[in-house]
Amino acid sequence: MLNLPNILTLSRIVAIPLLAWFLWWPGWEVGYLIAFALYCLMGITDYFDGYLARTSGTVSKLGIFLDPIADKIMVAAVILVLAAQGVLRGPYVGDMHVVAGLIILMREIAVSGLREFLGPLQVSVPVSRLAKWKTTFQMVSLGALILGQGLPRWTVTMGEIEANLPHTVGLTTLWAAAVLTVITGWDYLRVGLKHMD
Repeated sequence: MLNLPNILTLSRIVAIPLLAWFLWWPGWEVGYLIAFALYCLMGITDYFDGYLARTSGTVSKLGIFLDPIADKIMVAAVILVLAAQGVLRGPYVGDMHVVAGLIILMREIAVSGLREFLGPLQVSVPVSRLAKWKTTFQMVSLGALILGQGLPRWTVTMGEIEANLPHTVGLTTLWAAAVLTVITGWDYLRVGLKHMD
């Protein structure tokens, strides 16, 4: 059944190719600023679809199915396009920031597989507070990385290195999200291992 929360979730999924298109053109500052606005709008709809479903009592099986998929597709699309366009590059370690993105993607796939395995066993894997922090760092990180490309002159000087402020915040929080991803991924795996013969 398509209620308002489900429509908001579907709108996020439909908007993902548009978001990826705006991110595809490095150096197009206006495009990245539009992408940042779209990314923020998608984040707001993510909050409101869940809030409306809970407060109006319209939580549906379709919504429960679509919401995490919409989030994962959006995160994967942004990480992949930013990596492809060389945005996940920074001082000291160069392209190694892509590793943080890979860690996040690998965990998302592994946890989705684990949930699929545990579903028929009627074992739920609740979202921990640490996982919510991981999601927060992840969303802030990707938004900051997008914004950094839209505002290339927002720079700070750190020693001998001049760095774009939003970009630096984005890379830092990307690694914070990657560390929390490993911790929470292990927590989920530990729960799953108890149900594997």
